[in-house]
Amino acid sequence: MGIRLIKISVIYFMIGVLFGLYMSMTHDYSFTPVHVHINLLGWTSLTLAGIIYHLFPSVSATRLAKAHFWLHNIGLSLMMIGLIILISGSEGVVPVIAAGGLLTTLAVLLFGYNVLTKLKAE
Repeated sequence: MGIRLIKISVIYFMIGVLFGLYMSMTHDYSFTPVHVHINLLGWTSLTLAGIIYHLFPSVSATRLAKAHFWLHNIGLSLMMIGLIILISGSEGVVPVIAAGGLLTTLAVLLFGYNVLTKLKAE
């Protein structure tokens, strides 16, 4: 699970950097919220979760870890695609952003619960 999260976090990092490059080349910074969220919730948070899961296999070998992985990635993808569409001018996508945000938040809460209950000194 740890390696899987680290690998997918690198994909988010590349996407985030590409958004940053696009914005700096075009001088259009309207996608800054997408850039920031992909880098924070995708690259940074998932890298740290991956390191924790890698260092503490007892935390990664749970159904909570699997739920965290899937909910986080589905939620973040929905939220970011929705945010791109919203910034591009379609306000009908707000419920998609909200759903993605709720899934991502639930994933983070599951991760926190998993670490707080399963991580023990060995």
